[in-house]
Amino acid sequence: MYIDGHWISDRDTFTVFNPATGEKIGEVIDGNASDARSAIDAADRASATWSSTTAYERSQILYRTHQLMMKEQSALAELMTTEQGKPLKAANNEVKYAGDFLLWYAEEAKRIYGETIPSARADQRFLVHKQPVGVVAAITPWNYPISMITRKLAPALAAGCTVVLKPAESTPLCAVAVIKLLEEAGLPSGVVNLITGRDPQPIGDEFCTNPKVKKLTFTGSTAVGKALAQKCAPQLKRVSMELGGHAPFIVFDDADPVHAAKGVSLVKFLNTGQACISPNRIFVQRSLLEPFLNTLSQRVSALKAGNGLHPENSIGPLINERALEKVEKQVNDAIAKGAILHAGGSRETGDGLDAGFFYSATLLSNVNPEMIIYREETFGPVAAVIPFDNEDEVIDMANDTHYGLAAYIYTNNLSRGLRVFEQLNFGIIGVNDINPTSAAAPFGGMNESGLGREGAREGINEYLETKLGGFSI
Repeated sequence: MYIDGHWISDRDTFTVFNPATGEKIGEVIDGNASDARSAIDAADRASATWSSTTAYERSQILYRTHQLMMKEQSALAELMTTEQGKPLKAANNEVKYAGDFLLWYAEEAKRIYGETIPSARADQRFLVHKQPVGVVAAITPWNYPISMITRKLAPALAAGCTVVLKPAESTPLCAVAVIKLLEEAGLPSGVVNLITGRDPQPIGDEFCTNPKVKKLTFTGSTAVGKALAQKCAPQLKRVSMELGGHAPFIVFDDADPVHAAKGVSLVKFLNTGQACISPNRIFVQRSLLEPFLNTLSQRVSALKAGNGLHPENSIGPLINERALEKVEKQVNDAIAKGAILHAGGSRETGDGLDAGFFYSATLLSNVNPEMIIYREETFGPVAAVIPFDNEDEVIDMANDTHYGLAAYIYTNNLSRGLRVFEQLNFGIIGVNDINPTSAAAPFGGMNESGLGREGAREGINEYLETKLGGFSI
């Protein structure tokens, strides 16, 4: 752990495992609520000094951290693949994406603008000022263990906030590596603190109930996000929540079915399907169903599961046994209720895969609303295809969920693309685009997929308070 500029190593630890091999790859401190309290106190002490630094000083530290991250890109990617499981190419892409947030907010630090407002009184002036919210508690997930850290830390630091970070218990080593880069870049003591722990609940409770924490930012499941938000409510603590998704992927009959099938294969199986914007329900207009399934089946069957350090493998492991069991349950339920299996459909064993949590890339068609996979987020390598007949029907089907994070539309009709874009109740929509994300673009969901936005101008506003001054002259 890292508290008030000091690394703590003389405590009980817990083991970190490689999900591809089951091998031990390291140990980290098993922190608790008392440690979280110490870290919050350190962040609170550092807050006054850090918030009074100039935007240019904060910017330079983010720039230096970006330079260090790019210098260490290969080593960070290898660590990520070993700890989280994703193929090395995807890990390298994530490190670059993580660096993008550092670079973007190094610039946004210098663009925190206030304003003056005309008054109806000749002797009065209004001045609007932006100031940091104060101490921020950040909880990050295991599926993107470096970029989700910088997506929170970079805007918080740029805004002048101090931070206590709790990374996922499955991927703490990546967090340690990021904090070491910030330390090397010259970040003052107490500005960022790191708490690792096997049991996240006591630490999360301290984050929610400690009055020195002015904001909680969380990425993870909707159920946990709701619980955290409820615990923050008595203090009216500010919260940002990036939660679950159940993304529809809609292929209309004027689209190229081969192009659409290639697109969905790339985004569906990214990170073994363990992404909140991963398409879960693939709606295909009935006239395109056969050519679409033919192409998608060929591509899914060609995906090879294995250790992400080996370049021939395109599907890594699921994060743990529980995740594997969830995927198995959804696939078995769908098949029992009439889904057609085109590829995969089983746990991967043999060739050294037995010790890991591998599930074959799977394609199902004839999926219907009675199946668990139609209603619940999968977070695994399963493509579920559902036929539809017309535009109104598919919009109703796509919106039939309590989630609202991401959606995808494939069409060559501009009017239809704009029309459906406006009617879908999702925060991020890719139109003929499988990667509608960037550090420069706002990321976040509607409904039970979250509160607030990360990235872009909106991302730094989440860490700023608006103060009004009325001056009588």
